[in-house]
Amino acid sequence: MARRSLPLLRHLLRDSIVAAPSSSPPGIAGSRRSVTYMPRPGDGAPRAVTLIPGDGIGPLVTDSVRKVMDAMHAPVYFETYEVHGHMTTVPAEVIESIRRNKVCLKGGLATPVGGGVSSLNVQLRKELDLYASLVNCFNLPGLPTRHQNVDIVVIRENTEGEYSGLEHEVVPGVVESLKVITKFCSERIAKYAFEYAYLNNRKKVTAVHKANIMKLADGLFLESCREVATKYPGIKYNEIIVDNCCMQLVSKPEQFDVMVTPNLYGNLVANTAAGIAGGTGVMPGGNVGQDHAIFEQGASAGNVGNEKLVEQKKANPVALLLSSAMMLRHLRFPSFADRLETAVKRVIAEGEYRTKDLGGNSTTQEVVDAVIANLD
Repeated sequence: MARRSLPLLRHLLRDSIVAAPSSSPPGIAGSRRSVTYMPRPGDGAPRAVTLIPGDGIGPLVTDSVRKVMDAMHAPVYFETYEVHGHMTTVPAEVIESIRRNKVCLKGGLATPVGGGVSSLNVQLRKELDLYASLVNCFNLPGLPTRHQNVDIVVIRENTEGEYSGLEHEVVPGVVESLKVITKFCSERIAKYAFEYAYLNNRKKVTAVHKANIMKLADGLFLESCREVATKYPGIKYNEIIVDNCCMQLVSKPEQFDVMVTPNLYGNLVANTAAGIAGGTGVMPGGNVGQDHAIFEQGASAGNVGNEKLVEQKKANPVALLLSSAMMLRHLRFPSFADRLETAVKRVIAEGEYRTKDLGGNSTTQEVVDAVIANLD
């Protein structure tokens, strides 16, 4: 009997393996790794992550991440701190927590327009030297958009340029704002962009600039990019003026791969690319330096939301969930990252649970419950 059962068992296993991919929604089916991830001893120890819920929809979407992490039994736990955009500075204990934990997950922080306090987002980047912002803008299977085959990574210098904060009133009615570009910061963001492309099998890096007008400042940025490009002969390098870049983004976004930019241009380009690929509510991102990283919604537009979204509890948690998958990979928990990303993509592909910005009417909690139900 045992001898006859063995071929039957093999037959059933073979049929289940063949049938498995067809049960996944189109576009996201795929096999598991054929070569395993071999952790180092101690890699499975739970990691502390600093959590800043932030303003507006921030507490709602960060709580969504916490619920999914708990459902996955992910090896992370959170140290939560209240930080809000109206504060004059980021509390010292928050900075100390991020320095200790090395990793932070953050909701949006409101920044006053015009007068008022300076941006706490900028303070965090400068205090922790988070010199590289990365936003991944890509088509999600099942989510209709004007353009297909979009998969753009915008890498933005995060610490200088127009965000240097060097402004003063020369005389009443005349304000001077300084744009600072240094060779050191330009070289290291270029190196990061090419290293990212190399490690992620990307084929092209495009430098975005306005060196036709800002010949010294953006000229120095371009010079640095060109020098770094010579060290990566296997990666194609080109340059584009920022105004032409915006036009090309909305007409033929599929031509772009990795984009490296000075500070202000990167903010504009990343939000434009996010809008093209499905909206700010689904684009993940993060800020990284030599020692620390903060993960948050990739595109800054709409990351705080509005009072109506908060009252109705219908904020889109997808962007921060995907940013959390990026965080898990950063922490060397690839299997948990894969599970989370796959579950989110399944929910989007099935289309039953979507928030209003994606054409649905689901609440935040309904999307979270659907993601949890789709976890492998």
